Amino acid sequence: MRGAAGDLTSKPIERVSEADAVDEIAGKVPVICGIYEDGSHKAAALAHGRARGRRLPARVPSAVFAMGSEQRPEMAFAHHATVAEATSLPFVVFAYPASSGLHLETDNLLRICAEIDNVVAVKEWTNDIVRHERNLRALKALDKPISVLSSFSTGLLASLCVGADGILSGHGSVIADLHVALFEAVERSDIEAAHRLAERIFTLARVFYGDPFLDGHNRMKEALVLLDRVDEAHLRPPLQRISAHERERIAAAVAEARLPRGRMAEPAGA
Repeated sequence: MRGAAGDLTSKPIERVSEADAVDEIAGKVPVICGIYEDGSHKAAALAHGRARGRRLPARVPSAVFAMGSEQRPEMAFAHHATVAEATSLPFVVFAYPASSGLHLETDNLLRICAEIDNVVAVKEWTNDIVRHERNLRALKALDKPISVLSSFSTGLLASLCVGADGILSGHGSVIADLHVALFEAVERSDIEAAHRLAERIFTLARVFYGDPFLDGHNRMKEALVLLDRVDEAHLRPPLQRISAHERERIAAAVAEARLPRGRMAEPAGA
């Protein structure tokens, strides 16, 4: 049976739960899980549940913030504080672009990081290199250590050159090895190697993060299928599979970026 949009609707989707993923990883690496709830108390309950599984919570802003929260910074602070109180685990704050309406101004970001004890890191996705540097400098001036993790998926090299303690980016699901190699190249000031790696990443980023942005992770799943890392690109409605033309573009980008099939090769090289 086909739905109105032409996508198969009768095929059951095999869902892998977060607990299944944690069991599969078996403590080999830390697990960072997003907290997606608009209400503070619901988000706190979710954070508490994930703390039981020893999963590091990353707080994603409430959609309510998009309605003008920058004019009421105390709301964002209280929201983050409520969620953080639900777990003793280290906590990651997500900094969104100003254009999203979900952003935290630097002063409020500093207050959240300074006054909420278990906040240890910021996922820095302001997508504005000037804001990134301002946030970085201010956070590093605090009396407590805060890791700044770049999520500049379409401009990682620039953000790493300004400064970052790591990368926490969506296309790490496909190219974590390139992220590691790029970070290490910048750390050792090997700008030539960094540029070569950034060129490979850009080839993919311009396809993954093209318009419409909501298809970004759908495209990454298709890339994982092409690379024989997953069997099928399952989606949760209302998301729908991308077109055959887009899949061809992804295949071309994967080939141009010289991504290995199967398990990612180590090291990625330049």
